[in-house]
Amino acid sequence: MSQNVPRERGIHLRTVGRVDSEPMEPTRPYIREHYRLPLPITYPAMFSDAATIGEGKVTDLSVFGCSIECTGAIPETTTLSVRLLLPDEEESLPIERAEIRWIHGNRVGIQFGKVDRAANLRLHLFVWDRMLERLQALKQ
Repeated sequence: MSQNVPRERGIHLRTVGRVDSEPMEPTRPYIREHYRLPLPITYPAMFSDAATIGEGKVTDLSVFGCSIECTGAIPETTTLSVRLLLPDEEESLPIERAEIRWIHGNRVGIQFGKVDRAANLRLHLFVWDRMLERLQALKQ
């Protein structure tokens, strides 16, 4: 028998009763509330935590997060600093604090937490421009 708990902030909890009446821990599937833009080409990214420095390629992007295909070690902590190397400027786009939301093999889903004002504006403009390009391509 299933018992659904109301959704809260994009995450829903589901508890499933077991025959031996031993309670199971609730599962917390990740549910994305905002569209992520699949990128026609990948962009380099660097990330770090207290113990790990890594790099990879951004495979999809939104103003709230991205997924990165890692080329090396995946950090064991959940909070990172991230730098995206986007083609709109020579300087990398800094994400001061990001949270790992999921890991599948060598891919990591990241939700942006703290982005300074200028970087946030740049990120919004970059994603907006890519969305317009995608719409134009879909029209043709």
